[in-house]
Amino acid sequence: MSLFEPHIDIIVKGSRDVQYGHKLTLTSGASGLVLDVVVESGNPADSTCLMPMLERHKAHYGKPPSQLAADGGYASRANLAAAKAFGVKAVAFHKRVGLSVSEMTADRWLYRKLRHFRAGIEAVISYLKRCFGLSRCNWKGLEHFKAYVQSAVFTHNLVVLTQRLAASG
Repeated sequence: MSLFEPHIDIIVKGSRDVQYGHKLTLTSGASGLVLDVVVESGNPADSTCLMPMLERHKAHYGKPPSQLAADGGYASRANLAAAKAFGVKAVAFHKRVGLSVSEMTADRWLYRKLRHFRAGIEAVISYLKRCFGLSRCNWKGLEHFKAYVQSAVFTHNLVVLTQRLAASG
């Protein structure tokens, strides 16, 4: 922990990797834009973050997404059932954790398509870290950290929109 930044959380990744900072949960769409980002408190399990993000999506856009691709940490039978009951038609978890493809999606082709989309989200996360400074924040205080994250996401989205406009015109 830090005497100067008391809001910092201990983030445990895997069995040995310990990092200090904040866990981010983000959603992205087919456009490549980051649709939502949440700075989590503490180090919550990914599996506990799925339904709150779906609820935020519905609050922002008026309906749940029809398809969902998520990392293996979000995979559980309970999350699959909750997402389907919420209105998500197709779900693809990176790691199936005892779930069959037929339980998650209508067919294998769609499941593979969603898994590839999730891999693309990993590229967005890498891009945010490399080009927009999300691997390290030097701004002091939790509110400033949140502002830093929001400004990085906003700038990323602006670059994506600019690239799309340039390509179309």
